[in-house]
Amino acid sequence: MGQDAAATTNGAGARPHAVVVPYPLQGHVIPAVHLALRLAERGFSITFVNTESVHHQIGAGDDIFAGARAASGQDQELDVRYELVSDGFPLSFDRSLNHDPFMEGLLHVLPAHVEELLRRVVTDPATTCLVADTFFVWPATLARKLGVPYVSFWTEPALIFNLYYHMDLLTQNGHFKCKEPRKDTITYIPGVPSIEPSELMSYLQETDTTSVVHRIIFKAFDEARGADLVVCNTVEELEPSTIAALRAEKPFYAVGPILPAGFARSAVATSMWAESDCSRWLDAQPPGSVLYISFGSYAHVTRDELHEIARGVLASGARFLWVLRPDVVSSDDPDPLPEGFASSAAGRGLVVPWCCQVEVLSHAAVGGFLTHCGWNSILESVWAGVPMLCFPLLTDQLTNRRLVAREWGAGASVGDRGAVRADEVRARIEGLMMGGEEGARLREQVKKLKATLEAAVAPGGSSRRNFDEFVDDLKRRCGGAC
Repeated sequence: MGQDAAATTNGAGARPHAVVVPYPLQGHVIPAVHLALRLAERGFSITFVNTESVHHQIGAGDDIFAGARAASGQDQELDVRYELVSDGFPLSFDRSLNHDPFMEGLLHVLPAHVEELLRRVVTDPATTCLVADTFFVWPATLARKLGVPYVSFWTEPALIFNLYYHMDLLTQNGHFKCKEPRKDTITYIPGVPSIEPSELMSYLQETDTTSVVHRIIFKAFDEARGADLVVCNTVEELEPSTIAALRAEKPFYAVGPILPAGFARSAVATSMWAESDCSRWLDAQPPGSVLYISFGSYAHVTRDELHEIARGVLASGARFLWVLRPDVVSSDDPDPLPEGFASSAAGRGLVVPWCCQVEVLSHAAVGGFLTHCGWNSILESVWAGVPMLCFPLLTDQLTNRRLVAREWGAGASVGDRGAVRADEVRARIEGLMMGGEEGARLREQVKKLKATLEAAVAPGGSSRRNFDEFVDDLKRRCGGAC
């Protein structure tokens, strides 16, 4: 960890060097790791930068890429170095319980630590580029200081990027930053024929725009306008008009889905929670009979919402595997399920704190996914051919649900924040899992989407072509000769 970056990035014929910095949240780290590996396979030297806190939570030794380098073999050993940076808080600080102070640290403290690290690892600006998560508030500024190109890595759909990119239009038209935002259909965003205000990201529906998250979003998209290019974890055929509109602004490459090789457990440790092995339990269940339930790695539900969902799950009679991370309500409320839930579910349900999601979704026993609609989860579910029940919690998840349920027909909505009821949960689960017309329709649609993703990453497919063009563009910008 932390070997001299000059070893392979200086001198004639040097490899191009990409410094990859993911946002320090689980859903951002995973695609960044696999983007870094794909660049390394194409001849880049990689310096991957995690925060000390994320690394500590992963708990995988000194270097999370050691296994991937060993697996690559001597013929094409991956040149990936691993660096850590402080986010400004001690490891013992509860970032989940203290969300706003943590975000303030990312806004005000982390940039200085990143700049100090970049000044050490960027030894040859002529051959180096910075690949940083779009949500950071410093990438374009630091890239200009260092004299290197900035690649903005967007881990969500192009639609979300486009809406944030055009916050000025939403403001001018009275749909954002107003005491009483307009409720009529939005029809003026380039590349988006129409969208309802209720389908905007949660932060664009709020009237108080002074929060730390809003300040981060505003600054991050100021920086994104200074990006040399944008690489996005989406597929062109899923969002053609939106991507075309964004390409009119700047180079925009849709290269998704960015998934672990073979859609299997990654050779790089990325999980910030210990994973339970669910395979033996799943092996004992009939094909397509299990509803997988997970609300992701970051967002919280209330105890009341969780109880309504739990009662609906029990009433449906469906088999289920529920990933219930310890802080899903709050890190000081570790046992939020209704009293008696475990005994009532005995024999047909399994509750675990965390799992390897790609392994679970690809198991033959899994026939549906009750999801918070995080973008990684959506792409993984589609790739596995598993239809979704959508219960978004915050941020992009509301807009992601629009894509899944309204545009693609690969899932169905289940309630809303503060308005989810057990009887609706039961009815939706039964509709998906009990062999009716709705379940058949959703499975047919997700099957078509799966074929779209597979075609995009196959030779000649849109994502394969876009990634080739992205690599060529990046090598030209950072002077690589490989």
